[in-house]
Amino acid sequence: MRRKCFFAMFVCGLFLAVSSVCGANALPSCIVQGGNNAGGAGDTLASAGESGRKRYNPVKWLGRYLSNTNKHSDRPFDFSFLIGPSYTAATSAGLGATASGLYSWDRSDPSLPKSNVSVFANASLSGMMSVGLRGNNFLPHEKYRLDYQLSFYTFPGEFWGIGFKNGADDANESDYHRIKLQFKPSFLFRLGGAVFFGPVVDIEWVNSFSFENADLLEGQDKSIVNYGLGFNFTYDTRDFVLNAWRGNYFRWEQMSYPAALGNGYAFSYTDLTYCAYRQMWKGGVLAMELHTLFNYGDVPWTMMAQVGVLGRMRGYYEGRYRDRNIMEGQVELRQHIKGRNGIAVWVGLANVFPDFGNIYFDEILPNYGVGYRWEFKERVNIRLDFGFTRDNPNFTFNINEAF
Repeated sequence: MRRKCFFAMFVCGLFLAVSSVCGANALPSCIVQGGNNAGGAGDTLASAGESGRKRYNPVKWLGRYLSNTNKHSDRPFDFSFLIGPSYTAATSAGLGATASGLYSWDRSDPSLPKSNVSVFANASLSGMMSVGLRGNNFLPHEKYRLDYQLSFYTFPGEFWGIGFKNGADDANESDYHRIKLQFKPSFLFRLGGAVFFGPVVDIEWVNSFSFENADLLEGQDKSIVNYGLGFNFTYDTRDFVLNAWRGNYFRWEQMSYPAALGNGYAFSYTDLTYCAYRQMWKGGVLAMELHTLFNYGDVPWTMMAQVGVLGRMRGYYEGRYRDRNIMEGQVELRQHIKGRNGIAVWVGLANVFPDFGNIYFDEILPNYGVGYRWEFKERVNIRLDFGFTRDNPNFTFNINEAF
């Protein structure tokens, strides 16, 4: 684990040096982009012996491109492409690529929130590979919302078993390999004001193999397919979905995976999320999130509540701690510093448990950390977070705010 952290710090330090060559507005990491700005005369160098012929200086071109990625919000489709380092405790260091786009379904309506789409791909030193697509669409007059996520990944990981005690036992750490495909769309109807309601579909296929210690599965299948139907009730007054400065967000997702749909494990869950955002002073935003996930029925190990997913409990190895239920929360202070630079500090807590009769104070998992923010596009941030956990501290490198 120390080698992983050292490697991540080495990568970040290396590209901090590169950014100093690109100029003050360049991104302090090994981000290379391609796309929409060929630059001008400042991007070329004339060859001494070749009159009329010019060569592009890639360093100057890169610096100019990075300095302009957040200056095209007036475009019908504001699109940028980014390649850079990635790191999480679960996947180790790697190289990732993402394409981010902002657009409006009705440009004549300035009150309509901008829709967004992200395409991403990643490969790491551990052998992980992933591709995915996700987005949020606000249709004209905000009468409807279409959200979706599609992802596929394969990677060798670690498994500690089910329950807090198994996750806390370092001796349980065992290797396995997992391939996962998930498609989860939702279509919401506006009921009035900021209230939305609509159906959700979930299809998830997981094929796991090469378990070093299959006994930790407690008799469950290694490969599992889930087909789910449910609904989403949302109250949303955030000013911008990807990086809110003010507003509130509440989501109640109720899903069912019955045997009638072909599920080998019949279960259901209730997923509740509440977020609040307040501007405290100039450039300062205080953000808070509370989240619970309660499972009922015969829950497969792949669908149990896990610590360290979806931007929560940053620094924890994804899925090391898992059980039927989870309660967790985090508070984060985000502060703009200068230009396109900012920082964030946060604290968080989580508890996984099998039922309400088995919630223990000494099993609460702590989390705190500090992060750097760089505005890649207007109000779309690249974030580098360093989170401290019950086990080992770890880096997380990603796009968009954690919540």
